[in-house]
Amino acid sequence: MTRIDQTFARLKAEGRGGLVTFITAGDPDYETSLSLLKGLPAAGADIIELGMPFSDPMADGPAIQASSLRALKAGQTMKKTLSMVREFRKEDQVTPIVLMGYYNPIYVYAVDRFVADASEAGADGLIIVDLPPEEDEELRPAAAERGLNLIRLATPTTDEARLPAVLANTSGFVYYVSIAGITGTAAPDVTSVGAHVGRIKARTDLPIAIGFGVKSQEQVRDLAAVAEGVVVGSALVSAIADTLDKDGRGTAETEPKLLGLVQYLSEPLRQRAEASAI
Repeated sequence: MTRIDQTFARLKAEGRGGLVTFITAGDPDYETSLSLLKGLPAAGADIIELGMPFSDPMADGPAIQASSLRALKAGQTMKKTLSMVREFRKEDQVTPIVLMGYYNPIYVYAVDRFVADASEAGADGLIIVDLPPEEDEELRPAAAERGLNLIRLATPTTDEARLPAVLANTSGFVYYVSIAGITGTAAPDVTSVGAHVGRIKARTDLPIAIGFGVKSQEQVRDLAAVAEGVVVGSALVSAIADTLDKDGRGTAETEPKLLGLVQYLSEPLRQRAEASAI
């Protein structure tokens, strides 16, 4: 079993959903970002999505776009992103890390070299937003050979004809995009999301994690009732941005605010686990 498989098995045994947290590697700078990454599990993150900065993150809203630009401005590279994973693994061999981003930086790095280096560093999975199943013949076999889960996205517009292609060769979990649009720009409708998730569950035994637009305890609680995981991204990178100084550098408030928000958002999941144990 992969670290992702083991995590969802543990969450199921605990009777709760998992919190999947997203931050952008190198935002606002390498050292601050690495410290945040290392602090996420203790704050309540069950799985970490680590964004690979890209200059044109077209599926992302303003908050994550800005985080990518901050990271690139601070000198973040793919090598540094993989170095962050490597440093994290020196202290944590349990928490899964999923590298999330776009295909261009991987293609430029060279696909075979990327999957080899990502696996060696300790990454567990990949979410490549702009790589459809029909175009993944370079990445998918190489990732599978190295034991990296390739996690695909399903959306409100993924119909019955399209869903089998999305689920084919997907591993780890399915990422359900709860809104039609870019990240962080609207709130998910739990009733609608539940119906779509139910449709996907009828086609796969993989865990499902719901993301896009999640920013409150209530949303985390309600979405975790219909899926195995809840993803929070824009709210976290916005929390980082709110603490930066006028030059875009981290401050004494950056780490406590970000990790405090993760702890706050994870509370409904911990409470559910406690209730299940009674």
